Amino acid sequence: MRAALVTPTGEERLLGADEMIVSKTDLKGIITYANQPFCRLAAMPEEELVGQPHNIIRHPDMPRCVFKLLWDTLAGREEVFAYVINLAADGAHYWVFAHVTPTYDRSGQVIGYHSNRRCPDRQAITTVGGLYAQLRAEEKRHSGSAEGLAASSAMLAAQLTSQGISYDEFIWRVTP
Repeated sequence: MRAALVTPTGEERLLGADEMIVSKTDLKGIITYANQPFCRLAAMPEEELVGQPHNIIRHPDMPRCVFKLLWDTLAGREEVFAYVINLAADGAHYWVFAHVTPTYDRSGQVIGYHSNRRCPDRQAITTVGGLYAQLRAEEKRHSGSAEGLAASSAMLAAQLTSQGISYDEFIWRVTP
């Protein structure tokens, strides 16, 4: 079941403080591994998650510009940290603090991506959630998705520039 076809219920599911979600994908973002906490929170068995695009759990409140930033960072062979709201197959949502890294083969070529997600701080969710709401509103103001993405990306860049910080610095400022 694709997340785009799932209606959010407003129910929040929580990742335990001692739990970690782990997943692996290929270069196109197709899930090749999903651990049990991931399956539980996504409300999908491993056999349904593996082989699906990772965006199967994309929540409609998640700004597209944050995913663009994530993919651009990974394309530069860099790790990225991000707060992400995901949508489970049953309509529940869950927040995570994600750490995504490229996976390399023995010759140094990127062959996929590895993501560890842990329980985020509630205050960080409040801060990031407010920013994400602004970014999504900007995306929705535009008739075309490309225009919306460009506008929200520019808005995010302008907000960071006005604070004199990078995206990474923003993430670490809100993370206790």
